[in-house]
Amino acid sequence: MSEKNEKRKITSAVVNIRATFNNTIITIADLSGGVLAWSSSGSHFKGNKKSTPFAASEAARVAVDNWFKSMNIDISKTSHQGNIHLIVKIHGPGPGRESAVRAISSMGFQITAIHDVTGLPHNGARPPKRRRM
Repeated sequence: MSEKNEKRKITSAVVNIRATFNNTIITIADLSGGVLAWSSSGSHFKGNKKSTPFAASEAARVAVDNWFKSMNIDISKTSHQGNIHLIVKIHGPGPGRESAVRAISSMGFQITAIHDVTGLPHNGARPPKRRRM
């Protein structure tokens, strides 16, 4: 079998949540960085609705559903979630930060760590040139 068709048993994964003011993107990857599944609140909602916490929680649920579909596991018939440890990395100041984490934890996963990896400006942007009069 080739590597693409080979099904791996995954016991731990990293969930990256990119929460901006306009959208929330959830990416599930293995520990080496290979993307297993992803979802965006913009792929289900349009306009102002995609920047809501509800849209972020729905995107998290869809990302987990896509992940289990790629592993050929029916999420409704199994309790595999308790065996999988997740590390959650949150990036950005958007409204979907906590609701996406709560949606994932309510599905029964063991969240081992939550890291806030939002970038902090250390000196800010360069100021504009002085006005000449």
